[in-house]
Amino acid sequence: MSWGAVGALALAIIVAALLWWPRARPFVLEPQADQNVLLVTIDTLRADALSSYGGPAQTPNLDRLAAHGTRFTFAHSHAVVTLPSHTTILTGRYPYEHGMRDNSGFRVKEGTATLATRLKAIGFSTGAFVGGFPLTKRFGLTPGFDAYDDQMPEMDVATSVSMPERRADLVVSRAGDWIGRQAGQFFAWVHVFDPHSPYTPPDEYRATYPTQPYYGEVAWVDHALGPLFDRLATLSRPTLVIVTADHGESLGDHGELTHGMFAYEATLRVPLIIARVAGTTASRASRSRGVVIDTPVRQIDIAPTVLDAVGGAADDSLPGSSLRDVIRAGQGADRPAYFESMTYNLVRGWAPLRGVLAGKNKFIDLPIPELYDLAADPQEARNHAAEQPDRAQVMANLLRGYNVAPPARPGPEPVEVTAALRSLGYVTGSAPARQTYTEADDPKRLVKVDQDLHTASELYRSGRVQDAIAMLDSVITRRPDTADAYIQLAYAYWEAGEPRAAIATLEKALANGAPDRDVRIRLGIYLAESRTDSARAIKVLETLPTDDVEALNGLGVAYGGAGRHADAIRIFKRVLALDPTNGLAYQNLASIVLKEARAARNPSDRARGLKEAEVLARQALDADPDLAKAYTTLGVILAETGRKSDAIESWKRAVALDGSEFDALYNLTILLVEAGRLNEAREYAQRFVATAPPALYRADIDQMRRYLSGG
Repeated sequence: MSWGAVGALALAIIVAALLWWPRARPFVLEPQADQNVLLVTIDTLRADALSSYGGPAQTPNLDRLAAHGTRFTFAHSHAVVTLPSHTTILTGRYPYEHGMRDNSGFRVKEGTATLATRLKAIGFSTGAFVGGFPLTKRFGLTPGFDAYDDQMPEMDVATSVSMPERRADLVVSRAGDWIGRQAGQFFAWVHVFDPHSPYTPPDEYRATYPTQPYYGEVAWVDHALGPLFDRLATLSRPTLVIVTADHGESLGDHGELTHGMFAYEATLRVPLIIARVAGTTASRASRSRGVVIDTPVRQIDIAPTVLDAVGGAADDSLPGSSLRDVIRAGQGADRPAYFESMTYNLVRGWAPLRGVLAGKNKFIDLPIPELYDLAADPQEARNHAAEQPDRAQVMANLLRGYNVAPPARPGPEPVEVTAALRSLGYVTGSAPARQTYTEADDPKRLVKVDQDLHTASELYRSGRVQDAIAMLDSVITRRPDTADAYIQLAYAYWEAGEPRAAIATLEKALANGAPDRDVRIRLGIYLAESRTDSARAIKVLETLPTDDVEALNGLGVAYGGAGRHADAIRIFKRVLALDPTNGLAYQNLASIVLKEARAARNPSDRARGLKEAEVLARQALDADPDLAKAYTTLGVILAETGRKSDAIESWKRAVALDGSEFDALYNLTILLVEAGRLNEAREYAQRFVATAPPALYRADIDQMRRYLSGG
């Protein structure tokens, strides 16, 4: 045969094979009881970041899922911060139904039904693996999970770059290990936090996206998820996979740097991919090809879809509905959606933001209302509310069909929770509800205030303290009721060794009507710790609720500073009755018992007191292993009881955790000199002289200077 004849025969065989071999069918979501479920939530992921959505981040693993499943192009969140959005995803309920309106000050109500509780009830093993602090156990999403893996890396509170999060590859590794141990079907929730600010991708991805580190984070997350998806293909059962985000990221759109203030598409529109990874028993003919659906869908539809797919009992009380029929048809009816952004209302007293989506129309209810045609204007550049009042009224009426009552105000948070959330860029606090809001309260009018607060934080972290102070003063001049501006400013003064300026700043905040709970706590603590006015500290803190553990800890410190040790002990025991794991209360109690022991005239009373103080200090560290002040207190007890080498190690641990543990720095120097370890002693003496605030440690600083100069 000629080569031409051979080629013709080969082509004929190939054509025949293609006609005979079954073509991949479009993906459909048939109910199947015997399958696993994997929910992947990628924090802070814009829909337009993924390459399958036309974005700049290369995401081959997620693209491959979409190529064999369903990719929804118009999916939306209902809130723009982590905890409320994830609670909606897991419960299938709107924020006003489940009650989680912000990351701070809220806890999931006991008895709330979630995908974990529902799937566990029908025989699934359940595991959660989270990468960010806002989803740790303390916030209440644990019911129904057999395993809830939320162990964050240790925070070095002495450095501002430490963040309470863990990398995606570690989260995936922990999830993969758990999946590998499951003999039956499972529900796994894997949450990766990496795209959240600050954007610090691994070096390879930083090099690939040198001017766009956010997209480097997204590409890195896709890479980290690859082994998880590969593992699913080795399982005997198929696995239903749902990938979405809690919200997006503004990246400067509309003047917002990150997320949490506005609800434009940059933060509200999210990716949604639903696919099935076949197990080892699947035939090649079962492979499906991807479908793309432009129909509007919502996060409240995810839970009903999962329950439908595994044959779970339907819950007619859920506001969402299964997407199975939409996937089969490739389209569906419009699904109107409520959304909100409450953080800045709850924390700063700005106008609450609520809105509704209907088709491609979007209405935002603010003192300056907004109406957008997303089909013609996906960037939301033109507000039609003023020129189309009738259409705006129709949308406003639709919004009133949802619960638009004022949200409950956030409860108090322990200081370590507040610090962790602020380290991630979240504002915290509580502003009182108001009856009316004006255009001056509209976030659009206040976006520059928020930008300047972010800038002030960056200036402070980079060591430009005076520039940060000037920026915060400017914010206060423009918006005198911004509590977090006063708190940041007071903290800057306090850390700079100017306690009087810090106290005056907080007094000014109260005079100017700033939301006062956090201001009062910080003021009371500063008054107590500066030892300038214990009576005023007590007066300020006694006005706060008797179940506010942070306020009570401050009040106990104030009582201790005033010499009212019995009252201090009573208060700290009250804190432990409210929160038995409160490490700070144990530490404060240890400090008071230590003072009384050192003042005891009877040697047996002194020995008994030192023993009790040591037990309390160790209980503090059991509750919070990173509590630097507890190491300082423990070091004193160890030194007092003759264990000086152990005392040195305890104080070293204190200053490693927190460079502002000045008592530990001072004590270290003294004991190291006594032990003849002069080089180490000089190192700590120099740190003490360079960093201890003169207003509180003037005599000690002078003593250390004399030592360093050989005097």
